[in-house]
Formats: sequence, C-alpha cells, structure tokens
Amino acid sequence: MTSSIYQRALGTEFGRLQPELQEYFSLHENSQVYGTGRGTFDVAGSPARLLKPFFSVAAKENSFFPEYENHVDFTVRNWAHLDPFGRPSLTARRDISFSAVARVFEDTTSWTGDRLIDYLGVHRRMATALTCEVTAGGHMRMVSSATRLFAGLRLPLPDVIGAQAYMEQWWDEDEHRFRIKTNVLHRQLGPVLVYAGWFSYELTEYDGGLPDAVAPVRWEPRT
Repeated sequence: MTSSIYQRALGTEFGRLQPELQEYFSLHENSQVYGTGRGTFDVAGSPARLLKPFFSVAAKENSFFPEYENHVDFTVRNWAHLDPFGRPSLTARRDISFSAVARVFEDTTSWTGDRLIDYLGVHRRMATALTCEVTAGGHMRMVSSATRLFAGLRLPLPDVIGAQAYMEQWWDEDEHRFRIKTNVLHRQLGPVLVYAGWFSYELTEYDGGLPDAVAPVRWEPRT
C-alpha cells in the first residue's frame, strides 16, 4: 500500500493523529482524489511593517503577502503526485481573499527519502526543511527551518536572517471542522506572517497527477 509523505515522515506516530487528520494527511500519488478546503482565517497576513516592501515583491511569486486583516475567506486545494524527479510530493494552492486584493500562496512538499522539503512560490526558489510531530491531543504540528534560496546558486540563509514557521492543525470536535494556526517567527523581528482559522474539507475523484494549471513555472531538484 502506498503511503503519503506524512505517513513516511511520522512512521508509527501517524496512527496517533485524530482520525480526521489521518484522512486529511493520507493523500498519496495513487489516491486519485484531490482535497478542497474552504473556510475563514480569523487573522491572516504580515504584522511586520518593515517587511511589507519585501512581501509585496514576494506576493508576485505566490509566496508571502503584505496584507494583514481579520475575517479573510480562503480556499486550499491539495494534490498528491510524483514530482518530475520521481519524489512523492504534495502540492497545495491557497487562494486568499483580502478585502482589496486576492492572493495566492502555493508550495510543494516533497519526500526526499529521509526528510520533507517544502518548496515555496511559483518558481519554487525558496525551500525549507519540514519536521512533523503529533501532539498529546492528536494534533499535527510542523516546524520549518533551515531556509535556503535557489537563485542560480544554493544559498543557505543564516538563522539571524531566516525565520522559522510553526504550524498546528486539528479537528474541532465541537464544530466538526478543521482548525489551523501558523506563525512565522523571525529571531529579531518577531511574528512576520500569521494565519489562523477554520475550514471544511472534501475529497473529489480525478485521474491523478498534478494538473498543468497548478504546476509551478519551475521545479527545483536541490534540497
């Protein structure tokens, strides 16, 4: 039986996730279904004013964004597939509806044989190492670190420049929907990107693979 990238990363710990999370994180390249989540972020965007010029540029790459608002509707779609280098992967596209502009945040997470690497943006020029763990309550917790840029050369970012992202996702038993919270923290600047809210989720059958319409402009083989 084919395993998802998250089952490979967590091993036997995967079974401690809430059942709803196990289904959510079980998509693999042979599933022939993709997932769609629709919901609302209670808060989303960048509270760091100093970084807004940088995030305005990054928004054109479908990675980060400079807006910062409450009650922001969003849709997320997940496709499990093999990337062009044969690595089991999951590509996610988030369409985020701010009051004055719509933003896209896209990434591909790939299993490299011993770890997860998350590639960000339409050109996948930024990558981070991704670690997963299961909380005592059965939540999924992820931490991304060791940021590097691919601008011709592979450029690791020192900790003093880079940031770490902390994500937690769980099933809300009372409201019967998923909840998520993410906080990207910079050592000197504090929170630079946050989003937290709820979403419902459904699976749709299709013929598998990654649709051309959501494939990145550029793929990155380096880790």
